[in-house]
Amino acid sequence: MKRFFTTLSNIWKIEDLRVRIINTLLFLLIYRVGSFIVLPGVDPASLNSQKAKEGLLGLLNMFAGGSFSRASIFALGVMPYISASIVVQLLGIAVPYFTKLQKEGESGRNKLNQWTRYLTIAITAAQAIGYIRTQIAPEAISPVLGATMFNITSVFVLTAGTLFVMWLGEKITDKGIGNGISLIIMVGIIAQLPSAIVTEFSSRVTDTNSGGLLIFIVEIVALIAVVMFTILVVQGTRKVAVQYAKRIVGNKQYGGVRQYIPLKVNAAGVMPIIFAQALMFIPTTVASFFPKMASSTVLILLSNYTSWLHNLVFAILIILFTYFYTAITVNPKQMSDDMKKNGGFIPGVKPGDATVNFIDDVISKITLPGSIFLAMIAIIPALANMAHVNSQFARFFGGTSLIILVGVVLDTLQQVESHLLMRHYDGLMKTGRIKGRTAIPTAAGTTPPAI
Repeated sequence: MKRFFTTLSNIWKIEDLRVRIINTLLFLLIYRVGSFIVLPGVDPASLNSQKAKEGLLGLLNMFAGGSFSRASIFALGVMPYISASIVVQLLGIAVPYFTKLQKEGESGRNKLNQWTRYLTIAITAAQAIGYIRTQIAPEAISPVLGATMFNITSVFVLTAGTLFVMWLGEKITDKGIGNGISLIIMVGIIAQLPSAIVTEFSSRVTDTNSGGLLIFIVEIVALIAVVMFTILVVQGTRKVAVQYAKRIVGNKQYGGVRQYIPLKVNAAGVMPIIFAQALMFIPTTVASFFPKMASSTVLILLSNYTSWLHNLVFAILIILFTYFYTAITVNPKQMSDDMKKNGGFIPGVKPGDATVNFIDDVISKITLPGSIFLAMIAIIPALANMAHVNSQFARFFGGTSLIILVGVVLDTLQQVESHLLMRHYDGLMKTGRIKGRTAIPTAAGTTPPAI
């Protein structure tokens, strides 16, 4: 405990770090306050928030920190920006113009950021129209504005809200600590944790048949164990040794040292779960459009996220999407070319195609256990719900929310520790250094979107 307070004191002594932490907290406070401001012309008492807390909409509501169900000005959150970032990244693989921009350094990145912002506006406007039509009932709209005027103003407000949140994220990254967009998503998820814990605690204590306080303690211990397991998956790397040739320039010697390429066990991050979850809601959509098919046994099982068929298909999709996303984001050819330019080689492996094949083989081998572990983490919430854990609390036992929380916290703590070590203070841990999500060279030399 003494070391903990000493570390906090050291953090407060570093002026730059202190200012960055305060800036981060203030920006996040602005975001949380804005998430409770309802769209102009909407009656909060008439909103049916329960519909927006279920299924895929519940996932979006969790990412938006509850703003989605409250019809807030930040209802769409940063998800349109994340979607635009992914689209631009995929364009960098498929379209030569974007591939060229990704290789042009700072000027190319600036142009790509501009394209991402323009695409964010288009995606947000389209989603705003869909949100207004599907999530806000006519009786919740003030008759003073009228339906047409309300729709026009709400689209502008929702689009401006998303752009403002995006601006907050960029300011946190520049003036604060950690990745701003990731922190905004994390704060939105964490904001729902206290109420979920209180609800679960109350249900266990009041219901004598549910096991009482002892079962609640077991659930907390299980949650801690799942978090530790998730950290192992997020942190897991396979180090590939790279030897650099010696070069004599004047009186100095360069190179001749051995370094390592850290290949992530889970290089795809949380994206496979997001893609798989989107596909798993197709059966529910089909059943809503074709009521006669709703009684089909297969559709019923696929629509029930606690059924064995749903979890089996969900796990298989995650494994397949993990391989797919790893293949399009990690480029062994680019890594081999970069090593060759810098005079590096893998000991025992010839440069060129042999190096490409070696790296590709290593990635294929470590992706299999990584994808299986990711699938296990993704289906744990369903298992927790089957064990009669409150559905709101069960979401924190795995899935998208837990992986995002673990990754963002590790990245932020790593930045804090870097500031401490740079000023010759002890780090946050007694042994070793905190490792964030190691950046991996991708197909275009960039890193995947940080979520």
